Amino acid sequence: MSKSTQMIASEDNLIRITAWARNGLTEEQIAKNLGISYNTFKRAKKDPDVGELISAALITAKDVVDFQVENQLFKRAIGYEYEEVKEEWEGGVLTKRTVTKKMVPPDVSAQIFWLKNRKPTEWRDRREVDNTIALEKLDEVLGQIKGCE
Repeated sequence: MSKSTQMIASEDNLIRITAWARNGLTEEQIAKNLGISYNTFKRAKKDPDVGELISAALITAKDVVDFQVENQLFKRAIGYEYEEVKEEWEGGVLTKRTVTKKMVPPDVSAQIFWLKNRKPTEWRDRREVDNTIALEKLDEVLGQIKGCE
């Protein structure tokens, strides 16, 4: 295992790689942040000793973020309740605390986005239509018109 591969797979760097991937950085950007070339990063991912650790850090982070976004999109699509807390302080002492339940209504745009991506055959804007019968009928009518000339 090369010295750069050992450096990449250090515990601290694996934590950094996970965080950067979770924040949406590309592998090229992660390599740059580590101070190495993208080719060195790719070689480290293929290394038999540490490649699995690096790949796991990337995949886990990306999966977690994807799941979080999916959950928030779904939550927004169906609407949700939350509590708004207001606190009043005087001289470092809490004098009043008000908790109000609020409702975020379902979001039609989020519903459309969810359905188009989860059920594309039923919800996409363009539907595939089989016009074979209509085309055959048109050919028949055109043939009759040509025969009349």
